[in-house]
Amino acid sequence: MDAIYIPQLTKAPEHTEEIEVKEFLPGLETLTPIRGHIRVQHCGNYLEVSAQVEAIVTLTCYRCLQQYNHRLRVAPKEVIWLDAKANFVDDLPLEREVLMDDLVESLPPDGYFSPGEWLYEQMCLEIPQRQLCNSKCEGIDLNAVESDSPSTSTAQDKRWASLEALKNKLSS
Repeated sequence: MDAIYIPQLTKAPEHTEEIEVKEFLPGLETLTPIRGHIRVQHCGNYLEVSAQVEAIVTLTCYRCLQQYNHRLRVAPKEVIWLDAKANFVDDLPLEREVLMDDLVESLPPDGYFSPGEWLYEQMCLEIPQRQLCNSKCEGIDLNAVESDSPSTSTAQDKRWASLEALKNKLSS
């Protein structure tokens, strides 16, 4: 996705640019391309950015360690302030107090807006923190593994095979 030159938005119809999305984003592994649209509107001293996109990602269940597919549907809406001092970080002190009002996104009014980076951030924020293949996942079935001796129980579980081989190699 190409960056949008912010002053060019003022010349667009209704100061708005619509972007159809149907591509993979670098750094975000998805099974399907991200599909949907992004809308960027110039509103004088701020940009109003919204999107409706979806993709399928492969996640690993935290309980049973099996992989599963998860559909990400994202419909974010954000205001990005246009501030002439937005990218002047060179002259900032090493330490400074940050006020709550400073915790907003801002771009220089004569700069560029990168819809690809913005969409990447929004998609990453939507990945669930608690990754479970289903709500009734009981985790790894410990009853399926014999509890007689550690060597037989680990040998039956394929996930421990590499560790068992290393253990045998070190004990020799």
